[in-house]
Amino acid sequence: MTLPALAETRPPASLTMAAALNAAIQDAMRDDPTVVLFGEDVGPLGGVFRVTDGLYAEFGETRVSDSPLAESGIVGTAIGMAIYGLRPVVEMQFDAFSYPAFQQIVSHVAKMRNRTRGRISLPIVIRIPYAGDIGGVEHHSDSSEAYWTATPGLTVVSPSNPADAYSMLREAIRSDDPVIFMEPKSRYWSKAELSLPVQTAPMNTALVLREGTDVTLIAYGPTVKTALATAELAEAEGLSIEVIDLRSLSPFDDETVGASLRKTSRAAVVHEAAQFGGYGAEVAARLTERNFFHLAAPILRITGFDIPYPSPKLEEYFLPTPDRILAALGSWEWS
Repeated sequence: MTLPALAETRPPASLTMAAALNAAIQDAMRDDPTVVLFGEDVGPLGGVFRVTDGLYAEFGETRVSDSPLAESGIVGTAIGMAIYGLRPVVEMQFDAFSYPAFQQIVSHVAKMRNRTRGRISLPIVIRIPYAGDIGGVEHHSDSSEAYWTATPGLTVVSPSNPADAYSMLREAIRSDDPVIFMEPKSRYWSKAELSLPVQTAPMNTALVLREGTDVTLIAYGPTVKTALATAELAEAEGLSIEVIDLRSLSPFDDETVGASLRKTSRAAVVHEAAQFGGYGAEVAARLTERNFFHLAAPILRITGFDIPYPSPKLEEYFLPTPDRILAALGSWEWS
């Protein structure tokens, strides 16, 4: 996709990820009258996490509207809107709240272009605040990315910082195909100095955030911060870790990740979701198939445990930490 020229740059400001997402939706709605926003409590309240704060006041109820508590209805309505020429941006409010909409997303959103032989596209962005580390209970802290990445026809992305949040959401709204936009809730309050509008790398590319020579540590969304902290600790122990932020879960950037693995010969994947059948299993298998003769050791997965998401009091024991990651890397036989 050719990215459009940016509007006049605003003065630098310290923005949270939530504020960057808010600005991305606002700018998209100002630039394109076909962009509409709806979901549970996204109107006057501004959303549970205030990501849509102020948008109802600016654009009114014809373009920003609250929906009933019916996720299947939210996505079904978005399908109809998209068929008739609008660009809906819908919010699922919490990760596990998206499950009632599963049939609409998998059977219709993902398949409409193929079903109609390209005659009908669905430019829908489905925003899903996901993952844990906010003291939430089980159905407010799921990491559901593997459901969506296993569905052909969906683009699935997850930003890890405010700059990417703005740039990737603007690109997702411009896309003529449906995008599952997964927002790591625990990073909503992370801050960065930004001059909006900002344009980072295309959303379907991975980025090397820290160069290293011994291990490739692959993360996305909420675990990117954890991976970078791990690399800092490892440096003190003489271990050089290269950190990759996937950004796009589907499609997968084989070129960037594969080049890093061939350089370091070792890799590990970090995510909050359970390990069995998790997204990291696909990453490990894909990289092994394409780079087997460059591997010095099996690709590791450091993940949440194979249990339902625990209560807030036990959350810290469930989530991957730098100590857990370093312990896993230490399980390899190093020559």
